[in-house]
Amino acid sequence: QIQLVESGGGSVQTGGSLRLSCAASGVPYNKACMGWFRQAPGKKREGVAYVFPDLGDNTQYHDSVKGRFVISLDTANHTLSLQMNSLKPEDTAMYYCATAVPCYTGTRLGEYAYWGQGTQVTVSS
Repeated sequence: QIQLVESGGGSVQTGGSLRLSCAASGVPYNKACMGWFRQAPGKKREGVAYVFPDLGDNTQYHDSVKGRFVISLDTANHTLSLQMNSLKPEDTAMYYCATAVPCYTGTRLGEYAYWGQGTQVTVSS
């Protein structure tokens, strides 16, 4: 049974940093994609960053976070992380980790069937 639990959200000022963690259990990494998504009030959920364990941990990022966010997967400790630097007010959202099993493109929201409960990130100007 796949379970995902996020932690690490909080409130920071513009330019600050946060590190989100997702404790994962039951994920078959050789068949899965994993990602971080976010949803701001009144907006659609969007993918922020993805990692593909079966492709040598290849990663992809939303254009708005390239160069600022880094996704990483530690399979030994079953932890998916998102290091967020140079945060902006527009990064304010609820952040979710998710996994797609099996993985097809890995970048389509509809592929992700397993979700955590979310952690709030608030960036003030």
